[in-house]
Amino acid sequence: MNPCTWMLDSFQVAVKAADPAQIVPHFLPDLSELPKGRVLVVGAGKASAVMASAVENNWPEYPALEGIVVTRYGHAQPTRRITIIEAGHPIPDENGIKAAQQILRHVKQLTADDLLLCLFSGGGSSLLALPTDSISLADLQHVTQQLLHCGASIQEINTVRKHISKIQGGWLAAACKAPIQALIISDVTGDDPAHIASGPCAPDPTRFSDALAVLKHHHLDAPLSIQNTLCMGDRHLLDETPKPGSPVFKHVRNRVIASGRQSLHAAKNFLQQQGINVLIMGDTVTGEAREIAKAYAALVREIRLYPDILKTPIALLSGGETTVTLQGNGRGGRNTEFLLALLIALDGLDQVYALACDTDGIDGSGHNAGALITPDSLFRARQAGMHAESFLINNDAFSFFKKLGDLVVTGPTYTNVNDYRVILVL
Repeated sequence: MNPCTWMLDSFQVAVKAADPAQIVPHFLPDLSELPKGRVLVVGAGKASAVMASAVENNWPEYPALEGIVVTRYGHAQPTRRITIIEAGHPIPDENGIKAAQQILRHVKQLTADDLLLCLFSGGGSSLLALPTDSISLADLQHVTQQLLHCGASIQEINTVRKHISKIQGGWLAAACKAPIQALIISDVTGDDPAHIASGPCAPDPTRFSDALAVLKHHHLDAPLSIQNTLCMGDRHLLDETPKPGSPVFKHVRNRVIASGRQSLHAAKNFLQQQGINVLIMGDTVTGEAREIAKAYAALVREIRLYPDILKTPIALLSGGETTVTLQGNGRGGRNTEFLLALLIALDGLDQVYALACDTDGIDGSGHNAGALITPDSLFRARQAGMHAESFLINNDAFSFFKKLGDLVVTGPTYTNVNDYRVILVL
């Protein structure tokens, strides 16, 4: 088996470890937890439609269930009892707002004899968009675009989202009189339910002042309606999001059922079976993609210089969510940007391969999951008259790897446990 095949297969193993169809059935309520009344299923995220299908396929004959789940365009699944709505991601749209309105309306109708089963995964924040009455969809879209482009972390982005929403930041739980069980596939570092899909059923430890601090730190000129909302909240003229310890959450159970760590360990087991040593460098890697790449390149050089410390062949695995601060006008995502910066830093070092992909199958705004590099990638680029540094400056990693023929295209995977990176040193 060649190194590229090892890396691609390990990525597929990592994705399969987070397959909702396989995971969800193990976490459904048992018979003793089923209610006397209704069961309502709601959800949001790139994996939510597959999660809904898994619920239907493994649900007992009684009690009957119904529900509404919102997912990204192209991610719907055939269901019989749960309505699937497709909406905009990463920029929210009218479909997402309508879906969130329907979900909130149905949740408010539940009683203490009912059960609310929530299905949340990465992408839920933009898909379950329901801004407060003073904020228009256009203003929400504008500030979302700013936050995505400025290099803010997902935690920072969601801090703002939760404080301009009527459903995120614990507000969905506050609107529900029924017991709540939330099944969550994590796409954030730390796997905190408060930050996954912006925590519709989780306590929010952040405050309006924190959201204002995010805008200030990243020098964002947010729409006036959003600035006014956050300032009013900071002056205690609006209710804060429900906090840890609030009685709102006494009837709520949030369960993370899949995470990046689980996927990394599945990939580790696969690679070890191929006779490759493995070092997991963590599933919580954050920071600028190109800076992380420089640090990893330095580690690779150490391994090559001192092979007695970390014996080769070795695979360095990592997950998490890096960021990209846009300075150019090219195309790409954080995984391809990481790889391009890594390629430049390695400068043609032999016997080193790498792959970086998003487990949802979509890196940034492209149609690719990510890309891969081989020891001759830089040479092939130079032969084609391509200057890697120029592509990096323009944030155009997608075009670079497309021209090399080294994009990794999987199509939607219908799950999302964030990034998967493997550096293979032979």
